[in-house]
Amino acid sequence: MKLIIVSGLSGSGKSVALHTLEDLGYYCIDNLPLFLLTELATVIAQLEDPVYDQTAVGIDARNKPENLATLTRIIDEARALGLECRVAFLDAQTDTLITRFSETRRKHPLTNADRSLREAIVLERQYLEPILRGATWHIDTTHTNVHELRDLIREQVAGESSPRTSILLQSFGYKYGAPHDVDFVFDVRCLPNPHWEPELRRLTGLNPAVAAFLDGHPEVTRMRDDILAFFDRWIPEFETDGRSYLTIAIGCTGGQHRSVYLAEALRNHFEAGGHKVMVRHRELP
Repeated sequence: MKLIIVSGLSGSGKSVALHTLEDLGYYCIDNLPLFLLTELATVIAQLEDPVYDQTAVGIDARNKPENLATLTRIIDEARALGLECRVAFLDAQTDTLITRFSETRRKHPLTNADRSLREAIVLERQYLEPILRGATWHIDTTHTNVHELRDLIREQVAGESSPRTSILLQSFGYKYGAPHDVDFVFDVRCLPNPHWEPELRRLTGLNPAVAAFLDGHPEVTRMRDDILAFFDRWIPEFETDGRSYLTIAIGCTGGQHRSVYLAEALRNHFEAGGHKVMVRHRELP
């Protein structure tokens, strides 16, 4: 069982780190009162519930300073329970943090009528010093944007710079209307239509006879290869940008033959590349 504690300066990217861990399958809890961490670790160790096999907890300066000083002891106790416990500490230069708060108009948790933003950041560093000393990873986000921070977290936790995008392929018939809420739509009505072959009309693009018919036309192969070449070129860019899901719709006249065949061809290609793929043939029963 893994327990990751995410801490650091306000404005340094802790929320981004927790969201990234959530995308990696971690059960995430933000702003947990530190005095509850021991109880949480004990419950996780005893439950042996797969849901909590990977848990991440956000700890910040809203905890009392005397509680923050106990974190090292709490981590030792968690490890004694059999948890693999690591600490990610996010930091940034003070001027950068001030700029970020100014741009977002957020209120620093330690500012008040008698304490300026700069003074609050200095005080926060003092409060979090015990956590920094025991951190497994110290990540400086001064010159890091959101996407770069996500990659840093993935590299540290999962050993990968970007996750594979999950792909939803949908075939459809234009005669019934184009689908909504898709990222890409390809119109393949220009391809030879098996509907006009009497022996193929009642079949679908899932049938080997229909596939053989379409395979026999070079324009079908060119269309398939052009679509695949486009996505082979651009999916890595979507993944670098943190895109988790991509929906691709392929339409022919009735949604029975050409669109179904090409959706299945794309499925085979993407699955061979390590993507999680779902296929929906909207017009098939």
